[in-house]
Amino acid sequence: MAFPEYESFDALGLAELVQRGEVSAAELVEAAIERIEARDGRVNAVVVKLYERARARAAGDIDHGPFRGVPFIVKDLEQAMAGVPTNNGSRFWQGYVPEEDGELYRRWRGSGIVTVAKSNTPELGLVPVTEPELFGPTNNPWDPSGQRTAGGSSGGSAAAVAAGMVPMASGGDGGGSIRIPASCCGLFGLKPTRMRTPPGPVGERWGGFAIEHVISRSVRDSAAMLDATHGGELGAPYQVLPPGRPFLDEVGAEVGTLRVGFHDEPVFPAEVHADCKAAVEDAASLCEQLGHRVERVSPRHDQKTLALAFLTCVAGHTAAGLAEAERVRGRRAKAGDWETNTKLVELLGRALSAGDFVAAEKTLQDETRRLAHALADYDVILTPTLGQPPIAHGAMKAVGVERKLQELVARANLPAATNLPGMLERAVERVYNFIPFTPLANFTGQPSMSVPLYWNGAGLPVGSMFTARFGDEAVLFRLAAQLEQARPWAERRPPL
Repeated sequence: MAFPEYESFDALGLAELVQRGEVSAAELVEAAIERIEARDGRVNAVVVKLYERARARAAGDIDHGPFRGVPFIVKDLEQAMAGVPTNNGSRFWQGYVPEEDGELYRRWRGSGIVTVAKSNTPELGLVPVTEPELFGPTNNPWDPSGQRTAGGSSGGSAAAVAAGMVPMASGGDGGGSIRIPASCCGLFGLKPTRMRTPPGPVGERWGGFAIEHVISRSVRDSAAMLDATHGGELGAPYQVLPPGRPFLDEVGAEVGTLRVGFHDEPVFPAEVHADCKAAVEDAASLCEQLGHRVERVSPRHDQKTLALAFLTCVAGHTAAGLAEAERVRGRRAKAGDWETNTKLVELLGRALSAGDFVAAEKTLQDETRRLAHALADYDVILTPTLGQPPIAHGAMKAVGVERKLQELVARANLPAATNLPGMLERAVERVYNFIPFTPLANFTGQPSMSVPLYWNGAGLPVGSMFTARFGDEAVLFRLAAQLEQARPWAERRPPL
């Protein structure tokens, strides 16, 4: 393949080669394209190819940022690129072409990246696996059978990085969608503090739950990209305080002795898999070996109440989002335009009252305040990233009578039918059993990262999640760099 050393470097390493004139941006683009063409048939990570656009940018005057000339993949969900389709994993959105770049994409571009493709995502990013009906499932590169998920909703991006197509790709995280696929694919994934990166042109995504950043192999790439993109934008409803110094300066900086609280008690009702418990025990032991004070804690979440409140908020935003989609597209959705699960969540959002939505928000805010006080003595909280190792394709889907009933209600377009016994319970249980930990940092707004420290007996990665105080990405980057040095993961590559 072109430039055989390509996969030996992280994004900053490739940019340094370009800066020194040892390789050109054009050569890097061709290296990425060759790997996409050679490997994506087995992975299905890429849904929009931008090869000629990338070649033209690589041949021109690229922005002199920290990632000058580095190939990059953008998640095909919400983030607008002028003149490039944004399909949102959806038949209804398919072919929609924004006229202007989004603010965050402008900042990515200003960092010097060259976008070679857009990546697969579930419809509207609603589920934690990447299996849209429009484009089909993204396979986990660590599973030779091709039967397991790469996670979601940024599964295409994570699979592309794990498969060596690009060193870094964009992701968005509204319920764990950076950290979930990072865990499934053996990568580093950090969800920044709420509003650390710009959500424009919307005021908030999912009421502040969702934020976009990147999935990478190295810690320093994530830190350097956050340096390039953080900060407020005109018209934003609020801003987060800026860091005291560049995030990249935290990578390799003295960590000190951290007080680490750890547990495996899920936020939402779930049975946590033994592999996920083993991974967090292993991570806690490693932290202790590194000199940190590690203590088991018990957060005592009211699991059922929090699960219902989170679902209520997501359903409300989904109902509003589908109505906005019709306005933007200039037509009403017809039967079959939306996947059944998406339609059911929208119907639930329409069945709920404004009072239900506000009460749910208050429930999550009350839990945020309670935890901030209860865990105030700890620098970071360590938990499993997920409730299970990478699950099989289709594990989230209803079958038999349950599936037929869901399809009937979705076609009938009856919001009240979502209250039927058993209509949504099992579907929600399947989702929460897989992701019972990650949504917490979305509604608290705290920075949170999945770190690839553990592989199970089947050779599948199982991430460990560290969450810091609001606004304190610095401590996460310092700790992540220490963990990366203590147990290097960059050379662990999937059988692909």
